[in-house]
Formats: sequence, C-alpha cells, structure tokens
Amino acid sequence: MIDFLASSPLLLLFTVIGVGWLAGSIRVFGFSLGPAAVLFVGIFFGSLDPRLRIPELLYVLGLVLFVYTIGLQSGPSFFSSFGKRALRANLFAFGAILLAAVLAYAGAKLFGLDGLSMVGVFCGALTNTPALAASIEAIRGAPGGAALTGLGMQLRTSAPVIGYSVAYPFGVIGVLLAFHLVGKMKSGMTGKGSEPGPSSTETPGPLYGRTYRVVNPGVFGKTVASLLGDGSHHGFVLSRLRHGDETSLVYAETTLARDDLVVAVGNGAAHERARILFGEESTLEIQTENKEFDFRRIDVSDKRVIGKTIRELNMQNLLDATITRVRRGDVDFVPTGETLLERGDRVRVLTWAGNLDRVARFLGDSVRSGSEADFLSLSVGLVIGVLLGIAPLPLPGGGTFTLGFAGGPLIAGLLLGRLQRSGPITWGMPFSVNLTLRQVGLVLFLAGIGTKAGDGFLGTVEHGGWILMAVGAGITTVITLLVLIGGSRFLRLSYPSVMGLMSGIQTQPACLAYANEHGGTDAPNVWYASVYPVSMIAKIILVQLLVSRLM
Repeated sequence: MIDFLASSPLLLLFTVIGVGWLAGSIRVFGFSLGPAAVLFVGIFFGSLDPRLRIPELLYVLGLVLFVYTIGLQSGPSFFSSFGKRALRANLFAFGAILLAAVLAYAGAKLFGLDGLSMVGVFCGALTNTPALAASIEAIRGAPGGAALTGLGMQLRTSAPVIGYSVAYPFGVIGVLLAFHLVGKMKSGMTGKGSEPGPSSTETPGPLYGRTYRVVNPGVFGKTVASLLGDGSHHGFVLSRLRHGDETSLVYAETTLARDDLVVAVGNGAAHERARILFGEESTLEIQTENKEFDFRRIDVSDKRVIGKTIRELNMQNLLDATITRVRRGDVDFVPTGETLLERGDRVRVLTWAGNLDRVARFLGDSVRSGSEADFLSLSVGLVIGVLLGIAPLPLPGGGTFTLGFAGGPLIAGLLLGRLQRSGPITWGMPFSVNLTLRQVGLVLFLAGIGTKAGDGFLGTVEHGGWILMAVGAGITTVITLLVLIGGSRFLRLSYPSVMGLMSGIQTQPACLAYANEHGGTDAPNVWYASVYPVSMIAKIILVQLLVSRLM
C-alpha cells in the first residue's frame, strides 16, 4: 500500500484529505479537530515512509489561495479598524513574539541545547515556515557560512529543520487544545466585548423593525441627515415616516416634526438608541398597514454596482428605494452610507409598489452571476500576491527578507479587498465562492505541510528530540495562555476575537479554521488579518537575530 501511495502523489493527497476530514468530524468530550485533523493525518503518513510526500507546488497553491481569500474578505474591516485598539493589538502581538524569541534563546543557554536547533524550535513553536526559510538563508549568509560546503553546510542548515519538525505539531495541537480548554473555563467570555472586529462595539443581533413616535423636542425640525449622519454610530436605518395621514419613504433631507411616526430597522441595542432619540415606542405598526410600499430581497450581481458604496449608488433619489438590510454569508446587518456592496450580497429593498422590478434590474438580481468566480481578477490578484511574496525587502544593515507565499498574498488580498474594484476589474468575490476556495486551499496546505513535517519526526524524538519538543511545547503554551488571557483582560476582546488574534500571532491557518468553526462570527478572520502582517515580519526579523546570537 505504501508503494502504491508513493507512486501516486495525487492519490496520496486525496487519501490524506479524506481520512483527515473524517477524523476531524469525530467528537471526543465535545472537542473535534475539524479541518486541522488533515494536518495530523499528513504527519502520520509522512512518518511512515520518506517517499510519502505531496508535491510542494500543491500545498503552496493551497496556502496562497487560503490567505488571499482571507485577505479579500477581511480587507474592508481591516483598514477600517486602524485606531488605538488595533495599534494596541499589534503591539501586543509583537510583544508576544519577542517573548517567544527570548524564551528560545534562554532555553538554548539553560539546557545546553544546539543553538540552531532552537532557532527551528522557535519557528515550529510559532508554526511559521517563512521564518524557517529565513533562518536557513541567514545561516548560509552568516560570517563563515560561505566557506562551508557539503556536509558542514548540510548539518548547519538541517538543525533548524529538525527543531522545527519536533516543535511544529504541538505548535498547532497545543493551541487548539488551549482554545478548547480555555473556552470551556471562560464560557462567559463571549458576552464581554463581543465585537466582530477591531472597530466595532457590539455583536450584530437579529434585525427587526419598530415604530417610534417623535416626541423628543431635540429632534423637532431637524433633517434625518443632520441627526443620523451615515448611521454608523446609531446602528439603525429609517425606512418609513408617517406625517399626519401621509406615509412616505425616509430620505436624508426628510424633516421630522412632533408626533411623526418613523420605522427604524436594527438590532436590540440599536432600537434602544432609537427610543431614546425619538422619545417613545408606538404600538402602531405602520410598516404593515400601508399597501403603497413593497419590499423584497434582491441579489447584488450587476458589475456596475459591485464595489460601490450605498451613498455612491444614490438609490433613494434615482430609484425611490431604500436598502434596509444586507445579508452577507449567514449574517444580516444594517447598512450605512459607506457600506460597500459585494457580489453575492442579498439586500432587502423598500420601495413603492410596482417599482421593485426596476430596482432589481439596477442591482442585477442574478443568483448565478452572484455566485460565480471571476478568474481574471482572481489570477491577477494572485500574481500580485506572489510577486509581493518573492520580492526582496531591505533590512537595516544591508540584509533582505521576503514575505513569502503566505505574507505576500495576504497583503495583496487586504489591499485589493479594500479597493473592491479598479476600473473594470472587481476584486471581491461572492462570500460562498470565497469560502469554497478558502476551504480547498486550507486542506491542500494542511495535507502538504503535514506530510513534509512527518519526515524524520519519530526518529528525531527517539534520539533525544523530546527535549527540543518539550521546550517548544513550553514556548507555545506560555505564549498561547498569555494571549488568550491577556487579550481578553487587557485588550477586552471577545473569545472568538482572541482566538483569531492568537491564530494571527501563530500565523497558523489550522488554528484559524478551528476559531472560525467554533467562534460563530467573522471576528476571528478580522483579527487574524489585523495582526498577521506584523506577526509575519516580526518572526522573520527576530529569527535572523536568533541565528546571529546562537550560531
């Protein structure tokens, strides 16, 4: 069987993915590995025979797809999150990685371990392959390194790989276990500061409409625009207004008067703000009484509207229509004037009866077009990401480093996700397409890196590698607990957000996959993308400093 699998890498790939996916679905005491099980099945197969290797191109392709699609999805939230909170998170992430480097250095000196092996332990404990590659390049370029050839250079460059291979598995599974155990102990965490992203202040809840009577003298004679602005601070949108016996849509220039009735759409917290603003809730439900209006869900698929803000579309003035809700993936939220429409969004539109077909034509309303991948924009975006990843970036002192196939595509995805479109090219993709490509990329990456890490794993452990493994496990444990506890107490993040933060510090897609599966929100993706670039660069720089100190 081993000979058969070794002769067919494609068969090996699908075997690892299939067995891993099956293993990941098994729950023990409520805990399951999910997609991360593919990694450990890969390590198992890789440890059976050195020939059981998935070609590097396949798992690099998976890694590029995975991080690029995350960047696309998280780009808008990432760039809107800059502020004191995001800055603190990145400083916190850098501090955690710096502590890991100090622990690796101390472990080498305290236990008398090979310094270059400990460099690999640092990379494996924080599960960062680009840092491992940077360490090998640093060894080759170190003073005296150029004079080494053959066996001498091979021994030097293999030491970090050995340290990496024994520390990497616990660098993943240790974090996953910590996610599970700390989550159980702190189950109340999800109610504290449970924001979906760095710039948000509350968790989106079920959206519904309520009618309010304008009795607050402070809003008499004021326009909706002057009261609500773009709506981002209030969290609700106004859809209808009854003045006397006349009911109309609400526009930015609509002026409020005493005893007007307005319908607000939002979640529970937003409705509390609406009640305070307008004065009192009304028992009249004017949204169900008037037959002059109609509403329905419409799929956003027309290229002319994708990537534009609701304010830019100016639908109220052009079409007499108001978007009251946006459904993206599995989440409904109240839009603001700055909300960018993405392909595949489903928007709830309120307009005059008989006008819905006109609005539908404007937005596209095609399920098929809204769920297809644009491979032109995808390929161009990936080319940009790969070029960013392989481009040498200067370091102080004349050295260089690269972002690698994880950092480059992620940064490209973040930038293009924020842009949404450049001329005729729409960078974003439907949520369902993004999620599918992300999952495909993830399992390709996990299967490939698993079979690679399995090479020599058991042999290294048998010949004293357990000491390196123990030190690596200690580094992973200290950093993980520090981030999970400190992120909650000092950064005041929700537990899903803390898991995303830790996954970003680890630069580990497998941990992010677990956080997404158990978090229930998109917050892990946002925080992962928020700290990933700084974490990646910090590891690449610090590992080269470790090489200079421990070589």
